[in-house]
Amino acid sequence: GLARPGGAVETDRLPSDVRDRAMEAVDHFGGRVTIGDVASRAGLQLAQAERALQALAADTEGFLEVSEDGEVLYVFPKDYRTKLAGKSFRMRVEPLVDKAKEVGAYLVRVSFGTALIASIVLVYTTIIAILSSSSDEDSRGRRRRSYGSTIIIPTDMFWYLDADYYRRRRVEKENMNFIESVFSFVFGDGDPNDGLEEKRWKMIGQYISSNGGVVTAEELAPFLDVPPPSEEKDDESFILPVLLRFQGHPEVDEQGNILYQFPSLQRTASKSGGSREYVGTKWSAMFGGVEKYLEEKLWKFSKASASEKAMVAGLGGLNLFGVIILGNLLKQMTVTPGGLISFAAQLYPLLQIYAGSFFAIPLFRWFLVRKTNNDIRKRNKAREQQAQELLSPDSSLRRKLLSARDMAQRKVITPEEIVYTTQKDLLEQDYEVKEWERRFKEL
Repeated sequence: GLARPGGAVETDRLPSDVRDRAMEAVDHFGGRVTIGDVASRAGLQLAQAERALQALAADTEGFLEVSEDGEVLYVFPKDYRTKLAGKSFRMRVEPLVDKAKEVGAYLVRVSFGTALIASIVLVYTTIIAILSSSSDEDSRGRRRRSYGSTIIIPTDMFWYLDADYYRRRRVEKENMNFIESVFSFVFGDGDPNDGLEEKRWKMIGQYISSNGGVVTAEELAPFLDVPPPSEEKDDESFILPVLLRFQGHPEVDEQGNILYQFPSLQRTASKSGGSREYVGTKWSAMFGGVEKYLEEKLWKFSKASASEKAMVAGLGGLNLFGVIILGNLLKQMTVTPGGLISFAAQLYPLLQIYAGSFFAIPLFRWFLVRKTNNDIRKRNKAREQQAQELLSPDSSLRRKLLSARDMAQRKVITPEEIVYTTQKDLLEQDYEVKEWERRFKEL
C-alpha cells in the first residue's frame, strides 16, 4: 500500500456522502475508473471525485494506471470495501449512529403523541377534581353525571393503542400508528425531495457522459431550474453551475452555435459507458431508464389517513377546550390548591402552549405547503416543457443538436494502452524510462 504519514485513514477525512457515492460509482464500473467516470456517475465535482479516489486508493491498496495519452485510471481490488471497513473505525460506527438517530426520531414522534393523551388525562382529571372539591355530595353526584362523558373520554381513547387494532391498520393502510399520526398531523413527515440535488447532478453527469461529453444548453434545461420555453430569453447563464462542477467550457461550431464540452467526461475505463445519442432517439433509450426531466415530488400535509387525521384533530380540539375550561376554573379558585390541582396549575402555561401550537403549527404548515407545491408545479411544468421541446425540435435546434453529436467523443481507455502502473516496480514494467519521460513531456 501507499505510505501514509501517521497511518491515518484518508477516507475518514471525506464527507460520508462523497465517500459512499464514489464507492457506488467504483462498484458500478467494476473497480477500474477514471475521475470522469466517478464524477458523472455520482454527480460529484471533479475535485471531489479525485480526492475521493485518492483516499480510497491509499486505504485499500488500490493503484494507478497511466495510458499513452497521459490519462490516469484508478484500479481497486475486488475486496476493497472489506479492507476499508477493517481500517476505518468511522465506517464501523456509522451504522450504529444512524440506527440511534432512527430510534431517537421515532421516540420524538411517539412522545409528542403520548403528550397529547397525557395532557387530556391531566386536564380533565384536574377539572373533575376542582368541581368535586367545591361541591357537596349531592352536587358532586350531579356534576359527575353531567360530566360523565368527560370522565369516559380519557379512558375510552386508549382503545386506539390496542395492538391488534394497529396490526390491522398497518395491513390495511400505511405503516403508521395513531400515536405517530399525531406528530405527522402537527409537523408533517419531512421533505419528500430529500436528496434532490444529488439526484439532479447524477442525472446531468450521466447524460453528458452518455452523449460524448458535448451537449447544448437546451439538453440540460430539463434538469435545471429554468423558465418555460415561452418565457425564456437568449440567456444560457443557467448552465454555469454545470460548467463549474464538471469543468466544462463553451465551444462554437461552424454555424455559430454555442455548445458545451466536458473533456473529463469524455474519457472512461468502461467499455459499456454509453454511446452517442442522435436526434430522434427515444428518451427511454437515451437515458437508460432515467427520467427525461427532473421531477420534484409534491409535499403532503400528512401521510396519516383521513380517519386518523380526523381523530387527531378531534382529540386536539378536546384538549384545547379542556385547557380553556381549566384556566377559567383556576382563576375562580379562592383557596390555595394542593395535590393534583397544584401540579396542574404549575404546568398550566405549558398546557396552554401545547394546546395552542397543536393547531397553530399545522395551520401555518398548510399555507406553506400550498405555496411550496404551487412553486414545485411551476418548476416541474417548465422542465417538462423543456423536455418536450427536445422531442420535436425545430430546424434550428435540430441542427444544433446534430452539431453537438458530431463533436462528441468518447475515449475508452483499454488495458492495452496502459504504459505505467504503480502496482509494479518501475524496473518490472515493459517500457524505457527515457521514452516514458519523453512522452510525458510531450503531453
